[in-house]
Amino acid sequence: MPSGANKKNGNDMGAESMDRIGLRRKPKQERSIQRLDLILAAAAKIIAEKGVSAMRMTELAIAAKVPIGSVYQYFPEKAAIVKALFDQHASAIQAKMAAMFADVQSLDQAQDVVCATIDWYYDSYHNDPVYLGVWMGTETDQDLLQLNIEHSGHVAGIFHDAVRQLAPDLCDEEMYARTYLFSHLIGAVIRLAAVSEEALARRMLDEWKRVIRASLFATTLPRAA
Repeated sequence: MPSGANKKNGNDMGAESMDRIGLRRKPKQERSIQRLDLILAAAAKIIAEKGVSAMRMTELAIAAKVPIGSVYQYFPEKAAIVKALFDQHASAIQAKMAAMFADVQSLDQAQDVVCATIDWYYDSYHNDPVYLGVWMGTETDQDLLQLNIEHSGHVAGIFHDAVRQLAPDLCDEEMYARTYLFSHLIGAVIRLAAVSEEALARRMLDEWKRVIRASLFATTLPRAA
């Protein structure tokens, strides 16, 4: 089983998609890096206040105090800005997951870490309007949605690699499918909880953790012929 989902599921984005939502150019000089940071900071503020759909490139240029040409110099369209912000969040989440699973010593501990991850995820992001705006924005664009799916695959790969060190016999195709599914559903549950009333959100998260504990390492039933 290869590390990470993209090697596994073939969901790498094509060149055409990346041309549309990727950076047009990567800044190298300090001044250019600072300008890009200004654009992304201004975009984050607008998204937090209005959401992705209401953001306009001209408004963004004014907020960042840069010429509109500078915005298009880096970003071919609005979706590329959303991707840049998404990548920042996804990288932080993946780094946190890797750190949390680095010292796992047993399957029981692995389950505990998954549940602790859910609490960390919710506590870190449920009051972050930029995160919510960006992640909700990925639901309305096919290429951005693919990024979300690929992110789930990376997180699943981190977990699967940790489990493989503890119980290699469990790491078959079915277990990988299960971890991939749970990884994606954890993100969906967190986003649902984040827009729900606090008491209900906590109940949903507790219920989801019970599901994980009951089924993540459950014995696989024989398949029907």
